[in-house]
Amino acid sequence: MDLRSLRPAEGSVRNKKRIGRGPGSGNGTTAGKGNKGQQSRSGYSRPISEGGQMPIYRRLPKFGFTKPNRKNVIPVNLSQIAHWIENGKASSETITIDDLKKLCSASRADYFKILGNGELKTAVSITAHFISKTAEEKIKQAGGTVTLASRTLLEAERMKELPVEEALMQPKVPVKKKKEKKS
Repeated sequence: MDLRSLRPAEGSVRNKKRIGRGPGSGNGTTAGKGNKGQQSRSGYSRPISEGGQMPIYRRLPKFGFTKPNRKNVIPVNLSQIAHWIENGKASSETITIDDLKKLCSASRADYFKILGNGELKTAVSITAHFISKTAEEKIKQAGGTVTLASRTLLEAERMKELPVEEALMQPKVPVKKKKEKKS
C-alpha cells in the first residue's frame, strides 16, 4: 500500500449541486429558492435565533458613554520632567502649562497632573493644574516651587481682559442659578 493507491470510500464524494443551470437539472429557474419574497433574494440570511433565550446582542451591555463635562487630565511624572531638562527640551528654571502642552503634545483644553515617579536634581518652578503629595515633596526638596492653575489654556485665552499667565490662575466662579418666583 502506498499514497497513490489511496481512494475515498465508495459514495462518499459527490459532485457539487449546480444551481440555476436550466430546467433539465431540476434546480433551474428559481434555483431551489421558491417564488418571490425576501428569502429568494440574494444577500438574505436568517436573523440569529436563539429560541426563547435572550439574544446575545441584548444580553451584552451597551458601552461607550462619554461624560459631557469630563476633565481630560494628562499625567506627567517627575522622571519625564528631569529627562526634558537634561535633553534641553524644557527650561531648567520654570515649566509652565504652555511648556507642558507642547512637550506632551496635548490640546489646549487638557489639564495636567504632576506625579511623583522619579527624582528631580535641579530646582524648578512648575505650574500645573493638579499635583500629587509625593511630587510636591520631591520638588520642594530639590528647592523648586509649585503653582496650581485653575483654568485650562483654552479657558484662559478666552478671558480677553487678562494676559494668559494671569488668566490661568484666576479661580472659577460657580454659576448661581436664579430662583424662580412663585406666584
